[in-house]
Amino acid sequence: MKVKVILADDHVMIREGIKQLLEFDQKIEVVAQANDGVECLEQLSKVNADVLLLDINMPRKNGLETLAEIRKNRTNIKVLMLTVHEEVEYLVKATEIGVDGYILKDSGSAELKKAIFAILDGESYIQPNLIPELNSYLIHKDDDKNKLDALTKREVEVLIEVAKGNFNKDIAMHLNISERTVKNHMVSIFKKIEVADRTQAAVFAIKNNLIKI
Repeated sequence: MKVKVILADDHVMIREGIKQLLEFDQKIEVVAQANDGVECLEQLSKVNADVLLLDINMPRKNGLETLAEIRKNRTNIKVLMLTVHEEVEYLVKATEIGVDGYILKDSGSAELKKAIFAILDGESYIQPNLIPELNSYLIHKDDDKNKLDALTKREVEVLIEVAKGNFNKDIAMHLNISERTVKNHMVSIFKKIEVADRTQAAVFAIKNNLIKI
């Protein structure tokens, strides 16, 4: 029995090229294509498939939004991200949502097929050259979590105000504390999260989702 695949990518030539590469293997059949996330979800409701090859950059609904919708609906299809994004943040986000595999578009056909059959067997597949950067990211993320855990509730509140761009006088007024107390909190915060100035503190807060931008 052939592996049934859906392709979701907003570039027709890329879809056609991938289709030819995959169907050169007699074990794989492309049963549907989609130009964006909305079409992809429509195809999933109509077509029985085993694997979805999903791009990230697409109009109307991008790949990450589409993946989230798929997992929300508890669809059992295996999802392999096939993207140009080698930035580890995209990989981490896709993994958090529940992607089964993640490879780059510059991969060879052999690696693409390897990834497809790996996720079909219930394994996760990440392009090997992305793994060291992912591991480094996760180590630093754990380090940041430890730093956040060291902050008091009030220090977190002050850090959020700093990330919003507020000065000590404004922070004091918003939190109903004195400017001197704010300054003391700032000294403690800088020491605990190991930063040298307000800009670095703000970046730390944004990176760790204390505020949305």
